Amino acid sequence: MAAVVSPTFGVAVFTAVRWSKMNVDEQLSTASGGGLRVGMDDVRDPAALAELRSHLEAARIARGLNQTELARAAGLGRTTVSQALSSGAPGPSADTVGALGRALRLDLNGLLGLLDTAYGRGPAATADAAALGRPIRMWDPHDLEVHFAIEAPALGNSPNGGRDRSRPGRAGTLPAYVSRPHDEHLAAIVEAADEGHSGMAVLVGSSSTGKTRACWEAVQPLAALGWRLWHPFDPTRADAALADLHRVEQRTIVWLNDAQQYLGGESGEQIAAAVHRLLTDVSRSPVLVLGTLWPEYQNDYMALARPGNPDPHPQARALLAGRLITLPDCFDHIALIKARVLALAGDRQLAHALHHTDSGRLTQFLAGAPELLRRYETSDPPVRALLEVAMDARRLGAGLHLPVAFLSRTSRGRLPQRRRIRRSRGQLA
Repeated sequence: MAAVVSPTFGVAVFTAVRWSKMNVDEQLSTASGGGLRVGMDDVRDPAALAELRSHLEAARIARGLNQTELARAAGLGRTTVSQALSSGAPGPSADTVGALGRALRLDLNGLLGLLDTAYGRGPAATADAAALGRPIRMWDPHDLEVHFAIEAPALGNSPNGGRDRSRPGRAGTLPAYVSRPHDEHLAAIVEAADEGHSGMAVLVGSSSTGKTRACWEAVQPLAALGWRLWHPFDPTRADAALADLHRVEQRTIVWLNDAQQYLGGESGEQIAAAVHRLLTDVSRSPVLVLGTLWPEYQNDYMALARPGNPDPHPQARALLAGRLITLPDCFDHIALIKARVLALAGDRQLAHALHHTDSGRLTQFLAGAPELLRRYETSDPPVRALLEVAMDARRLGAGLHLPVAFLSRTSRGRLPQRRRIRRSRGQLA
């Protein structure tokens, strides 16, 4: 049966598809190597460049990857990888070396040091080495707590059970990014920071709505401009922030993911005051502070105390005022169109998510499914039996709300015999 589409909706679809196609082209351009490539004549120390390539090639062979598989793991083009490893090609860019180093789980400091030596830039200055954080290009997004995304089934017949196992170690491929309205707000704050104005944004949303990923995507334009990123973490997040916020220098991003771990607790008010001092200190401008919060914590920090009662969060409330950006739980129809275009362009993870959810909750499916699979695969037999009964019931058309009595009674038949005997003895006693 043919669908009837209004002219207005058709124009909207065409506009969104054209915008998304531009987004795809930009991502493909970035994936093909990003950053400035230096020509053969610019090499000052050929031995250092040869050593860099030797490290990369040895790691590739040790992990059993061909160049196509390495390109996929690093999010780069096949030609970019081939030229990065070839002694007869121009030297790779720092972004390419960073992507290859992360995919192969190599020491990025050592690789980038060799690259600097090869082009006569020398080792990093002592002052730069002492600065908080490290260049954005040297961070793995998963180390900044961007969720791992579900693995999409491999195309065609796969001997490894249908999952893509080409990614080495802990490295994982992020799905293509779908820009939404909150990204425009965040981009304006990042652009202002690049122009010299310190700023802060805290993204508010429920679990797995894409808060941390949005922050990661927003700071990418600053990577090529030499900005550093500091994630206060050790020995605890609050202790690290309280001890070193006064040391933050210009052109540094302070990464406060799960900001309740900084703004809550005994040190929360002191940390909020220190962040406020950082943002208003002209001598250290520009800096950028990015954080994420769940809605319940936002409500707690922003609530006004009743007259006569103590006010537990005055500093946090003042810091967050005007700096909160709310994320929706679901993709709207424009965002879904963009996601479908990216899926058609070859993003298997987005295609997999679109196929398995019709609620618009793509980020929850992509980020939550790996955790659900982990819980299922590591569960005790009774728990696994109950989960399998629930899955079978849903597969056969049952609703979301399954009676406890049904689950309990049906799952008994799936328990190992020894557990059933032990359970029946316990009931008789």
